[in-house]
Amino acid sequence: MPGRPLWDIFCAVVDNYGDIGVTWRLARQLVAEHGQAVRLWVDDLETFVALCPGARADVQCQVHAGVEVRHWPREWHDAEPGDVVIEAFACNLPPAYIQAMSESGRRILWLNLEYLSAEGWIKGCHGLPSLQPSGLQKYFFFPGFEAETGGLIRETGLLDERRAFQRQAVSREAFLGERGVTVPDGTQVVSLFAYENAAVAGWLDALAEGPQPTLLLVPVGRVLADVERWLGESQLTAGRQRRRGALQIAVLPFLTQEEYDRLLWCCDFNAVRGEESFIRAQWAGRPLVWHIYPQEEDAHWDKLRAFFELYADGLSTAARDALWAFWQAWNAGQGAHQAWRRMGEHQAELVNHAERWTRIQTSNGDLAAKLVFFYTDWL
Repeated sequence: MPGRPLWDIFCAVVDNYGDIGVTWRLARQLVAEHGQAVRLWVDDLETFVALCPGARADVQCQVHAGVEVRHWPREWHDAEPGDVVIEAFACNLPPAYIQAMSESGRRILWLNLEYLSAEGWIKGCHGLPSLQPSGLQKYFFFPGFEAETGGLIRETGLLDERRAFQRQAVSREAFLGERGVTVPDGTQVVSLFAYENAAVAGWLDALAEGPQPTLLLVPVGRVLADVERWLGESQLTAGRQRRRGALQIAVLPFLTQEEYDRLLWCCDFNAVRGEESFIRAQWAGRPLVWHIYPQEEDAHWDKLRAFFELYADGLSTAARDALWAFWQAWNAGQGAHQAWRRMGEHQAELVNHAERWTRIQTSNGDLAAKLVFFYTDWL
């Protein structure tokens, strides 16, 4: 497509997979659904390889899913700036690149793609320009949960695919069966993806003592150490399964993004963390708990409450209080045992509400489409 805009997306991998997970999804969607040319600059290609198994950490420039993936070196090498430049999640562009933008003589849209938040103030700041020392304007772009924000990443056809998957029991059987896991009749299926969390032990006690059999699916990750401590074991690896009381635990290998989506679709409840898995769990249409990334001076609690206020709108008072009690316990690291049992009394309402929330978010538009619209409107 001659003349199509070139987007440069810069991603500094801080920790975990959230930053690169979001930018990799966004880059692919801009290419596949909007016909844009995209260069994704990544400072940690080894982390990228985990999400894109066909990639190589020792190659400076490679193409995957139509995206040109480039290593972002400490010492910047010359490159002609794109037409749209996104610095994702407060990463700082190389000074030489900013200078090249300033000297290019072209109109270049510079966007600061912010972290996801539900706080009310972001609606007033979304899309605002900020004059930089270079003389360029940088615009703030806030993903969010309301129509006045930048929305959430959601590929076209994702929800249709998810609903088709969930309608057919054979889909779940096949997906889990390929990973050596079967689901006995009458078993609730739960996924666990979190940071290190002291609340896990009490929650696992509640599952093991519960009236209903539970299958807990744990992809290899940071929270696995908490599961090991509860079991009194060490070095649980992918493929291992353990049982205690009503609880069966299955450790899964690291999953690609597409595989992780399907894992979420398999479950009746999902424990997720950070930003990337948090967004994908909302598209799964199932109840969830969010382990928000802890911040200094407990600033994350304001963000957690802000989201919950939006998410819980429409729930009965009893279901709302029970859900919030579990979210609080989960993020405080204590009290999850009783809070889980209390929340279970409202399971049917929480399931219906999760699907309703998905429909609301769908009506708000998606991040990639809103970015493209912002660019064309800016032109």
